[in-house]
Amino acid sequence: MSIPPRLKALGGAFAIAAALLTGPVAGAASATPTAPAASAVSVSSVGSVCYSALPSQAHDTLRLIDQGGPFPYSQDGVVFQNREGVLAQQSSGYYHEYTVITPGAPTRGTRRIITGEKSQEDYYTADHYATFRLVNFGC
Repeated sequence: MSIPPRLKALGGAFAIAAALLTGPVAGAASATPTAPAASAVSVSSVGSVCYSALPSQAHDTLRLIDQGGPFPYSQDGVVFQNREGVLAQQSSGYYHEYTVITPGAPTRGTRRIITGEKSQEDYYTADHYATFRLVNFGC
């Protein structure tokens, strides 16, 4: 099992234990959002989406990320290269990608969650990296 980078920054095992005790969705929803750093992508450049508006499969993926897996595909958790340049440029290894299962699709489909290293820096794409929406856990 690989630990997502944002959990490693919090102390790996401690962060996983905290997520299991508080529940990843409940803990995330109650957290107070902080202002993005200067290097962060502005919400207007990538859009935003309410957590409640995401498909249920995205909720499942976010829950697995917070728990550290196990993930359904071997590609889940790999470094996202940001070749499209839509997200803010960061050092290699800053972003990771995870599959959002598409019911009935014969392949992984086009839906993904891209995580950044910061807490609640999760982006949803339904069109295989053409557009991104920052997930707003407060709505």
